[in-house]
Amino acid sequence: MERTFRLFGLPAGLYVDNGSPWGGGTPGHWTPLGVWLLKLGVRVIHARPYHPQGRGKNERFHRTLKAEVLALTALRDCAQAQAAFDSWRPLYNAVRPHQALGLATPASRYRPSPRRLPDRLQEPHYEPGEIVRRVSTSGCCVSFNGRLWKLPKAFRGEPVALRPTDRDGRYRVCFGATHIATIDLNHTQNDHQ
Repeated sequence: MERTFRLFGLPAGLYVDNGSPWGGGTPGHWTPLGVWLLKLGVRVIHARPYHPQGRGKNERFHRTLKAEVLALTALRDCAQAQAAFDSWRPLYNAVRPHQALGLATPASRYRPSPRRLPDRLQEPHYEPGEIVRRVSTSGCCVSFNGRLWKLPKAFRGEPVALRPTDRDGRYRVCFGATHIATIDLNHTQNDHQ
């Protein structure tokens, strides 16, 4: 992904399924890849589980790939498969008209992102006076109000802010602007969001 982002810039978001390595789209299910994308300002948008029609463009692409490449030749190994994909890609993107694009080609509609991949990831910014804790690297916890609170493992070593809510004793745990968990001082366990 780094190579792609360096060549074409950062997308605003990625529309993904709910499998690995994306994080499942369930509350509290973060992966290191999801956190890395969050740091880059790339939203990970999860499709509704068990509804492949929500990813119709992806499904249609795979149907075309299967019909125009995979069904025509028995591929012996990864190198032969890569060569077949490499020769098909310009045809798919720049030559073959697409009905969904009014018979235009994807290359005619594509514009690279002006957002560049930074050389170094920035830590999230927190306002002065906010309660900021660094997630432990061993137990994936933060210490707050005399107790340890477990957070998603993907945030190991990362700084998070604990922001009070309008409900007494409840705090939103945020990585930058993203709500990742809730601490409720009235309960013994926190909820991942």
